Amino acid sequence: MLMLQSEADMDIRRHGRESYPEECCGALIGRDGSVVEAMRLPNLMGEEARRHFLVGPVEYQVAEKRATEMGGKLMGFYHSHPDHPARPSQNDLEQAWPTFLYVILAVQDGKPGTMTSWRLREDRSAFDEQTVAVA
Repeated sequence: MLMLQSEADMDIRRHGRESYPEECCGALIGRDGSVVEAMRLPNLMGEEARRHFLVGPVEYQVAEKRATEMGGKLMGFYHSHPDHPARPSQNDLEQAWPTFLYVILAVQDGKPGTMTSWRLREDRSAFDEQTVAVA
């Protein structure tokens, strides 16, 4: 199960709405097993940002540093799916790492909707869905 603090939940939803019709992305920073901050990161996909997201190595390091400064850890990443379901795409599967959680927010016509959480299997064959709870 993924526990999101209410502020992190609201921040992800706001980011998805503001980025529409492009995909937003960001880092999930946690403490004590709960996501306490949804840190916005730039989507480096350029013209393909409507269908894909990319977090670069510099942005990854910034997220790791922020997590350390907060006394927490980088738990994973979030991104939105504009006008698509909150289910991982083939591209999501190919780019994911087994150690992280991946939150996907469906944004339909600019309105944030369903939010799901996924963890990549160790053999990288598929994702397993995690329950999302908001504190």
